[in-house]
Amino acid sequence: MLRKFASVLAIGLLATAAQAQSYPDKPIRMVIPFPPGGGTDILGRLVAQKLTEANKWTVVPDNRAGAGGTLGITEAARAKPDGYDMVMGQKDNLVVGPWLYKNLPWNPTKDFVAVAHVAWAPVIIATSANSKYKTLADVVAAAKAAPDTITYGSPGNGTTIHLAGDQFEKAAGIKLRHVPYKGSNPALLDALAGNVDLLVSSVPSAMAQVKSGKLRPLAVTSAKRSSTLPDVPTVAESGYKGFDVSTWYGLLMPAGTPQAQVRTMNAAVNKLLATPEMQKAIHDQGAEPQAMTAEAFGKQVNSDYHQWGKIVRDAGVKIE
Repeated sequence: MLRKFASVLAIGLLATAAQAQSYPDKPIRMVIPFPPGGGTDILGRLVAQKLTEANKWTVVPDNRAGAGGTLGITEAARAKPDGYDMVMGQKDNLVVGPWLYKNLPWNPTKDFVAVAHVAWAPVIIATSANSKYKTLADVVAAAKAAPDTITYGSPGNGTTIHLAGDQFEKAAGIKLRHVPYKGSNPALLDALAGNVDLLVSSVPSAMAQVKSGKLRPLAVTSAKRSSTLPDVPTVAESGYKGFDVSTWYGLLMPAGTPQAQVRTMNAAVNKLLATPEMQKAIHDQGAEPQAMTAEAFGKQVNSDYHQWGKIVRDAGVKIE
């Protein structure tokens, strides 16, 4: 009996090993939880393209937008945990969304396995090139003179980017008027048209228009300057010491996905991030490439989830 059991076990282990070696043997879907054109979409498509080219795989981007990116996360959570469905998540939808939306059918620390961190990016405060605001100090002075009249667009209520705007208001002691959009691109277009006074956005979402000269960056919200926008001061440098808000992007798979598939994907992404070509491509989009082990990325998701719960509660933001 023991010999028979050992034989069955050996066959099972060999089959598992063979399966891991053949992974992937069919297309992999990458859910992108935002509309085309935003920072998550740009980086997601870049990673999908480079994974396909470097490994002869087929990685297919699949935009599933809505509810601040939580609908796409829900889609990914319900997928079969076999390594053939993953999601390009970021801080907004993964760790902030669950504190904002009632009855989400998933928890980022229980229903997903972290696979690969890709990049981090500061949030940018910007305005149209035709705007009268030349510096962040101009905005603060105008807001103090006429509270609740200066508008700023964001990708949506309760996103990290919206909360960066909220935290800036508190730090500066001003009141702005928040205008939420359904994604970064609509907010960007209205800022360029002058329909909102300011844009608060991820750098990747705004980078093309900054480079073209149509968008004037006033500050970035990270602790240090962006390497892709070295001439743009931080909010902290503008007089608000200690101000530090940034976002990150990374790949996750449904909980229960075999560790062999997770390790394969993590190694493939980290190998890409080590190449000068990929580093330049990510920098060109205004983000900072950053490789991690799957375990380290999982710890970051867990830490940020609990930290941002307090920030959301303190901001009093709720979405029914």
